[in-house]
Amino acid sequence: MDDPNEPGLADLHIHTSDGDGMASIEEILDSVGGAGELSVIAITEHDDITPALKARERWARGSHGFDLVTGMEVTTRSGHIIALFVDRPIRSFLTPDETIAAIHEAGGMALIPHPLSWLTRSVGERAMNRLLADPETTPDGLEISPSPAARITAARARRLNERWGLPEYGSSDAHFLEAVGSAVTHFPGRSADDLRRALEAGATRAEIRRLVGPAQLGWRKVVRQQWRGLCVTPRKIVGPRVRQLLGRARAGP
Repeated sequence: MDDPNEPGLADLHIHTSDGDGMASIEEILDSVGGAGELSVIAITEHDDITPALKARERWARGSHGFDLVTGMEVTTRSGHIIALFVDRPIRSFLTPDETIAAIHEAGGMALIPHPLSWLTRSVGERAMNRLLADPETTPDGLEISPSPAARITAARARRLNERWGLPEYGSSDAHFLEAVGSAVTHFPGRSADDLRRALEAGATRAEIRRLVGPAQLGWRKVVRQQWRGLCVTPRKIVGPRVRQLLGRARAGP
């Protein structure tokens, strides 16, 4: 039985096979429940809230020893921003300040994944400084992750965060089942509500627990995931916009 006095552990950035990840929602729920270590997880697919809502429905039908937070990883004009505690889509390709405003308006929290990274779409230093200049657009947290995209700039991001002063949270950015929980957020309490209060109070601590690379996963699996990312993510971003334009065209003037 969990000790209620022990701090909770959360992984706040997980991808599934409903997006560009390799593990199904069911596999992730079963694995997290079986390990019994994490008290909160977040499903955060690229530019699509549907997988998180689907995961919440399946989580609610079971008896799990952990909470699940719905979210999505939003593509902005200047990198990715994670929306947590939202249950409606946040529009892609807004400016970062517009995206954060939309997340907050939806009742969510706006977190910065893999900051400064040039390996994937990431919020850079200049964009961060602009966001921090206005309390209304200040992000709610900065990610520390063992993902390849995050590792290359992690030390610099942490140095800059001594000035930025954002709460740090640990997340795996897992695209493989083996990576879930490879980085965690320590927080007082055990529930998703406790986690949110901890982020708001700056009472979180990030920890990288292990690195999961091609040696453990196998190169064939890694290549398959990269191909999924090239195919799935653009379709999720462009598809809804194309359908919207086609619908307007069919409707006529």
